Amino acid sequence: MFQKILIANRGEIACRVAATASRLGIRTVAVYSDVDRMAKHVEVCDEAVYIGNAPAAESYLCIEPIIRAATSTGAQAIHPGYGFLAENPALAIACTDARLVFVGPPSSAILAMGNKRAAKELAAKAGVPLVPGYHGKDQSNLKMHAAAVGYPVILKASAGGGGKGMRLVEKAKDFEPAVASCRREAKNSFGDDSLLIEKYLPHARHIEIQVFADTHGNYVHLFERDCSIQRRYQKIVEEAPAPGLVAEVRRSLGETALAAARAVGFIGAGTVEFLVDQYGRFYFMEMNTRLQVEHPVTEMITGQDLVDWQLRVAAGLPVPAQPDKLTIQGHAIEARIYAENPDNYFLPVVGSLRVLKLPDAVEFEIGSGPAPVRVDSGVREGDIVTPYYDPMIAKLIVWGSDRSIAIARLRRALGDFVALGLQTNRAFLSRLVSSSEFIAADVDTSFVDRTVGHLLSPGPPVRFASVALATAALLRREKMGMRVDPADPFSPWTQTSGWQTNADSVRTLYWKSGDQDIESKLTYTRQGYRLQAGHDFAPVSILEDRENRFVLLINGERIAGQVYSHDESFVVVTEGQQVALQWTDPLGRASRLDHAEGNLSAPMPGKIIAVLVRNGQTVPKGTPLVTMEAMKMEHTIVAPEDGLVDEIFFNVGDQVAEGALLLRLTPTRT
Repeated sequence: MFQKILIANRGEIACRVAATASRLGIRTVAVYSDVDRMAKHVEVCDEAVYIGNAPAAESYLCIEPIIRAATSTGAQAIHPGYGFLAENPALAIACTDARLVFVGPPSSAILAMGNKRAAKELAAKAGVPLVPGYHGKDQSNLKMHAAAVGYPVILKASAGGGGKGMRLVEKAKDFEPAVASCRREAKNSFGDDSLLIEKYLPHARHIEIQVFADTHGNYVHLFERDCSIQRRYQKIVEEAPAPGLVAEVRRSLGETALAAARAVGFIGAGTVEFLVDQYGRFYFMEMNTRLQVEHPVTEMITGQDLVDWQLRVAAGLPVPAQPDKLTIQGHAIEARIYAENPDNYFLPVVGSLRVLKLPDAVEFEIGSGPAPVRVDSGVREGDIVTPYYDPMIAKLIVWGSDRSIAIARLRRALGDFVALGLQTNRAFLSRLVSSSEFIAADVDTSFVDRTVGHLLSPGPPVRFASVALATAALLRREKMGMRVDPADPFSPWTQTSGWQTNADSVRTLYWKSGDQDIESKLTYTRQGYRLQAGHDFAPVSILEDRENRFVLLINGERIAGQVYSHDESFVVVTEGQQVALQWTDPLGRASRLDHAEGNLSAPMPGKIIAVLVRNGQTVPKGTPLVTMEAMKMEHTIVAPEDGLVDEIFFNVGDQVAEGALLLRLTPTRT
């Protein structure tokens, strides 16, 4: 076994690899860019080496400084994690040249399966069924091939993955703009702008098989994962085993996946991905020659540490378990929490994690039995989500003896997860896993697109108890921050108790939760408080008040909860449910900058890669206006309403800061 490895990655996966290495007694070397000097993955590793500037193309995608970092620190192997260089054969070759072990498959297997077009050709030769489509080398007349396949079709980057360079095209008139966008994104992400076309299967499930192979000729699979729930062609909820999958289909998928792995002489961890239609017919999509983001659900149902397996296989040892020793235990689900705005086409957001509270969890360790809740994260409270890398904050992974118990635990874990300072998809995920369709496992790859309106709908009315708990937290904060006159510490003029000379003091508090406006009346009395919120009115006593925990007595009923706050944002967690309230501070509100109507600003730092309108053009609501590149993806800003483009402030190629005014649109309401 290795004594020291370098982890050529960052964030959650770097922390994950370091945890297993530490348990095996292996020292770890982190690499970091300018903005990651104080990152969590740097802290958890034994050593760290600086490799370049913040953009990935100047650091995490640079092979030479990574190889130098490994050789200079005495590392014997490089673990690439996932993303960045994980499926780049050049890194595997560079490791061999530098007499380092690449913790992954041989470069020949990466080359064979790293390009979707080549992978499909190999799969077809191995007798693996393919999704109908076009995956030829000739890129000169893709539109003709799309017409032959028949709309709707999916465009995919041949060298890609992770949803980059992918677009659904439903009509011929939308084909050319989609091709241009896919090519830009593919070129930027993978250095290759070639595309392939697949027939869109509207009711298919995305099911993948985890495979492993070693240098001793052993090939095993560790069952399947259902990854059908996606947005922007990226997975957000995964589970294992796939619900409702019949034993015969499971067996066939496993055998087919191993046939694909054998066809390329695969070694290490890989995933063979399929589309499965409503009739149980399955089609090969691609093979990922690396560890997957969703690997924890497989670990939870098998009791195996897949990073441990990777390191053992890379060190020349056989896979730790043969097929007859692998069984499915219970059910596991993973939900990915991102810094993003589901209400704005899931656009990523940047900012500081002012408050980050993770649910109570047990660290995964092989042999310890399934943990009910596990959290994999690469950030800490106070860290900044930057525009340079993937905006994932954490993965919540839960296990249950059956699927219903796993769902209940996931709902509770999502209710206990708190992030303040930037927007996340937590509430969206909570609604998703509580939906009747998800509970019934009636999902496919179009589930989010089909139900997004329902999943984004306003939540239920805010309960009186939640307003009371937020009010208690506000009062505590005011009390802790009150000004005391050293000459007269008991002066009533510096107190925040609501005291006045003649009568009870009444104070109006304004709260907002989503689209709900809540006006509450707080009355200070000699006995405590009276609170009115909406039609509810009750005396409130604060029984416990310490840090973030509050216990209230409301009309004789004891209510307990946690409240986390930053500036005007308050998150109340009680009985496994979470509600976010925004308090309107009259003074803070007066100092805010209000943008004029019609001014469209950059939602994050990025680069302008396309200006799709011209000055003086009249555009209907929903018209694409400007396309930006940020966080490794393209983001198109559309017209919020019918309007006239008055002025465009930036050109293609310009870098823009967050909040920069991009263009001015005058509404043309009728």
